[in-house]
Amino acid sequence: WFTHFYVVSVVWNGSLLYWLFRAEVLGESLPSWIQDMHRALGRDSQSEDMDSEYSSALLVLLLLWLHSCRRLAECLWTSVFSNGFIHIVQYYYGLGFYIAVGSTVLCQVPANVRTGKELSVQICWYHIVGITMYIWASLHQHRCLVILAKLRKNKSGKVVRLGYDVPFGDWFESVSCPHYFAELLIYVSMAIMLGFQNVTWWCVVMCVLFNQALAAVLSHEFYEKNFRSYPKHRKAFIPHV
Repeated sequence: WFTHFYVVSVVWNGSLLYWLFRAEVLGESLPSWIQDMHRALGRDSQSEDMDSEYSSALLVLLLLWLHSCRRLAECLWTSVFSNGFIHIVQYYYGLGFYIAVGSTVLCQVPANVRTGKELSVQICWYHIVGITMYIWASLHQHRCLVILAKLRKNKSGKVVRLGYDVPFGDWFESVSCPHYFAELLIYVSMAIMLGFQNVTWWCVVMCVLFNQALAAVLSHEFYEKNFRSYPKHRKAFIPHV
């Protein structure tokens, strides 16, 4: 069922990225419904640093789309899911989240862009910092998902079981759910790319924090309950916390 989240995200956020890219490269105006959304959310005010804001939004939307593409590929070809169920509330929350989060990025675009006024792409130091953090967290998240998948496969790569076992290696040496921690870092990296001061995106980060932390604590408690030899030094979500 998680695959559905990333299919929706790839299609929806890919479409938003396409429209925003055309607004810059071809100088086209954004679709009227996006302009209406801007006005409804009060994004008509002009910014003193429009080029930087545009570059940040375009970059974040691109990386959000790439993140969704990677997660979709991992769901299809890497992860081995159990035969458990997902709660219907969590399912619709996940679908809604990936639609809303891309729209949130687009609402950070300066008002001038939607009317077809071209802006130059301006790369700032915090873009470099954010991209570096994004790549670092994404690599570790992928490694941890591979480790989890191997617990259910034999040496030839064939799935032989759907049960649970204790993972070791990479960030699993510090926390029970490093892939959740990496997810948080990915969204923090996007907050950095938006210039640190974007309150709206920090609200997104807090949403991801609470959601992933809750899932991590529940998983941590499951490990401790079902595996007596589970490493005592491991934390649930954030290393050393």
